[in-house]
Amino acid sequence: MQKRRLGNSGIEVSAIGLGCMRMSFGDAPIGDHQEMVAFIRKAVERGVDFFDTAEVYGPYTNELLVGEALEPFKGQVVIATKFGWDPGSDNRPTPSKPNSKPGRIRQVAEESLRRLRVDAIDLFYQHRPDPEVPIEDVAGTVKELIAEGKVKHFGLSESSAEQIRRAHAVQPVAALQSEYSLWWRTIEAEILPTCEELGIGLVPFSPLGRGYLTGKVDETTTFTDNDIRSRNPRFTKEAILANRGVVDLLGEIANDKSGTPAQIALAWILAQKPWIVPIPGSRKLERLEENLGAGSIELTPNDLLRINDAMSEISVVGSRY
Repeated sequence: MQKRRLGNSGIEVSAIGLGCMRMSFGDAPIGDHQEMVAFIRKAVERGVDFFDTAEVYGPYTNELLVGEALEPFKGQVVIATKFGWDPGSDNRPTPSKPNSKPGRIRQVAEESLRRLRVDAIDLFYQHRPDPEVPIEDVAGTVKELIAEGKVKHFGLSESSAEQIRRAHAVQPVAALQSEYSLWWRTIEAEILPTCEELGIGLVPFSPLGRGYLTGKVDETTTFTDNDIRSRNPRFTKEAILANRGVVDLLGEIANDKSGTPAQIALAWILAQKPWIVPIPGSRKLERLEENLGAGSIELTPNDLLRINDAMSEISVVGSRY
């Protein structure tokens, strides 16, 4: 497995990480707990050493799963988790309301340390910006946690270029997590240049377009009510048909490279910048191995030009949420 550095942070991880959310949260059927523990450990065996979770996934169950699975590899892997949601009246995070007040950040840090079974959180992201808390206060609180040895690195997720700069001025931001893929490239205008200027790594989630870019979704595909795609404008039958050109393009490149559409989509992301580390989610070993195979595919400048030229002629239908 190739390694990459997340900007200037000093964090060195496998070129492709693993998003763990759907192992216990997000849509049905979720994975069996012990099967997912074994799956995560198989990922480590295959060279993956960068894992992504969050307090709100479950809530709590995903951190517990990741903590149990990775406890034997303490010090050998990098675990990223997130704070930033209100605990609610029953002490369960409710993603409808952000909460990055200093006291809440500290509470999440202490609880995440216990659930993840670690001495320090490797990478602690603000899950989403909180309009009621200045980003300087958020960065300052994480700076204190770093000084106390409870957190190693500070991250942001889905933040604007201005928010990134303001936070970075207080506490260096190691990584920004954001959606980024061949069919959602909005961050290229301001976010990517800001990260490059400040030496911040990028960790794209949904690098396979929530599965669409694998080529395994078509207009006959149905989604259960608790699958986020059942409410996603890009997964209506009309949008799936309209966006077919994106998958057809990936398929053409994949045939030339003896790969799969998913591998080409990930290889494209890897080719953008050396400090980008995507975190596709998977729950099946064959999908994991397919994704990891993207690291062996080299897209030439002509390949990248061909992809960009073709994408410039395709208008992606449907907003991302």
